[in-house]
Amino acid sequence: MAESKPLQILLNTLPQQGCVEWIGIRPSRNEAMIELESVQIHLDKGLEGDRFSGRSGNPRQVTLIQQEHLGVIAACLHRESISPLLLRRNIVVSGINLLALKDKTFRIGDAVLEFSGLCHPCSKMERHLGAGGYNAVRGHGGITARVCKAGLICVNDMVAFISEDELFDHQI
Repeated sequence: MAESKPLQILLNTLPQQGCVEWIGIRPSRNEAMIELESVQIHLDKGLEGDRFSGRSGNPRQVTLIQQEHLGVIAACLHRESISPLLLRRNIVVSGINLLALKDKTFRIGDAVLEFSGLCHPCSKMERHLGAGGYNAVRGHGGITARVCKAGLICVNDMVAFISEDELFDHQI
């Protein structure tokens, strides 16, 4: 194995664990989100009942946003709070920096996911949040992920980075 450089060591050091605070699915295009206490995640398909489920190979099988960013978005809009229902992300997590999961694999509940990209806002943010909604979400929209291992995810489940050693040892 090649010797790690100091920056790579820092990027691979993520002892913090997060927590699932909220789960939601979008049954079909332009429909309201449905809030759930738990959801089954299927390999290569995403969340059961979500409009993106079944689109094999889709890099946007699951969307995640940090609970801490909900307050930032609300502040940018001069509001006290923002409901995750309005942001149309599947999972809200707290206690872990989602951007630190870039190019990494992580566990949520029984499922294993892999970072697949940033989740940028769409024009619906203006409709759901009002004027300036799109710009309020910019830089705070969360991440997208691909499913590597199916499983059940519940509110209050742990969110944790999986090291390469752990991936290799457990052949996840």
